[in-house]
Amino acid sequence: MNKLFSIRISLIVALGGFLLGFDSAVISGTINGITNYFQMTDLELGFAVGCVIFGAMFGNISAGPASDRFGRKPILIITALLFAVSAAWSALATSYVEFVVARIIGGVGIGAAILIAPIYIAEIAPPKLRGSLVSLNQLNIVIGISVAYFSNYFLKDIEVDSWRWMLGIEVIPAIFYFVALFTVPRSPRWLINQLNKTLDAHQILQKIGGKEYADTTLEEIVRHKDLKVKKGSYADFFSKKMSLILIIAFGLAFFQQITGINAIFYYAPTIFEQAGGSTDSSFLQAIVVGLTNLMFTFVAIYLIDKLGRKPLLIIGTASMTVALFLATLAFNNANYQFSSENIEKVTQLEIQQALKQLEGATFNSQSELFEGVASVTTSDQLQDFKRHYVKNFININAVQVLMAILLYVAAFAISLGPVMWTMLSEIFPNNVKGLAISVVGFFNSLVSFSVTQLFPWELSNLGPTITFAIYTVLAMLSLVFVMKYVVETKGKSLEELEDILLSK
Repeated sequence: MNKLFSIRISLIVALGGFLLGFDSAVISGTINGITNYFQMTDLELGFAVGCVIFGAMFGNISAGPASDRFGRKPILIITALLFAVSAAWSALATSYVEFVVARIIGGVGIGAAILIAPIYIAEIAPPKLRGSLVSLNQLNIVIGISVAYFSNYFLKDIEVDSWRWMLGIEVIPAIFYFVALFTVPRSPRWLINQLNKTLDAHQILQKIGGKEYADTTLEEIVRHKDLKVKKGSYADFFSKKMSLILIIAFGLAFFQQITGINAIFYYAPTIFEQAGGSTDSSFLQAIVVGLTNLMFTFVAIYLIDKLGRKPLLIIGTASMTVALFLATLAFNNANYQFSSENIEKVTQLEIQQALKQLEGATFNSQSELFEGVASVTTSDQLQDFKRHYVKNFININAVQVLMAILLYVAAFAISLGPVMWTMLSEIFPNNVKGLAISVVGFFNSLVSFSVTQLFPWELSNLGPTITFAIYTVLAMLSLVFVMKYVVETKGKSLEELEDILLSK
């Protein structure tokens, strides 16, 4: 078996994951800059951040069928172009609408890359390496996230519109990805199922695993192709025999996002500022989050083909529940103190003067705080206070918040992060795989969009205590779901898994 050939191809294709992760996390460092430049409200900010997922939903729904028709490789090449265009345009945008359109274009690339890269890698990987190689895509996502946090930190002090540099630098890896993709072969399974090019497919399979592997795998692929009288349709996808597969797929897609992971990645500095951190320390803490994500993704890659998919999901979702509960407790035990020193940190003089009426007061919850501030300010001033100045008055166990977020990210990185995409690339029959991945990916992006769109509003209006409490309950439900419905897929060929899951 030529492991190096499979690894090289997988690493190149997984660079789409790097761009996906970078594009997703880079926005976290631009929040203050774009909010001030485009004069955005909370909901406009939520859409400016979350619109990339809006674009991803279009990429999700179109990429699967397009990859079935034209091939996995051409669609990945198009995603590289979309990333480059989005990065350049969003960095140069001069209006809110321009900025949103540019971000949506990048979202289309994200939606395509996050689905097609795992499919391609799963189709070229030998069964014993498939979990690890597919997880390389998730590894590249978290490397992209970490690099984005580092990049933001080093670019944040550029005096004029540093946010433009943060967004524009993505053009460089996007162009590299575009060029590198021309060196990878077509998917052998796609060549057989769509073009009936068995000779070309055999040559690629032989490079992957040698002649004996190529002969056996080719025979199995052709046998399954001959069993299918037509290309899969929506009726096939939603048929009764697909029930277990659909429950697993939609369940994992829902819980991966509803537990708040993208809210953490997109708004990491904002969360740490809510816990009383300075801008510099919040950016540094975001870097630590990214590095934690990276380190534990390596752990997942090591364990996914040894320990299995389901054990990792159980350990991860249980740990996520504990972590979110600890964050909830930290914010719930916080209080807000109006010392003269804290009041003078408010830069808007009118609000500062109004808050002097509360000097010496202490509030034990955010709801009490907002009621107190509302009694001495106008509604517009209260809104500005919620968005910009709450962090000046909070007295909280910031170490507990940081530890809780790091545990949450580590738990996600060994479970729902890589395992969901690995399992989605494994469990669907080949005749409906492109269609199925698109539908489930669209649903996953829709849930993610809802979470990121609402998160700024939740922080301002519900407060971090209730927000993290909601995520805690959802994480606990994800653990219950995994234990009840998810089945193990490690060590089996794609065709073998198809037989097993459809029979159930």
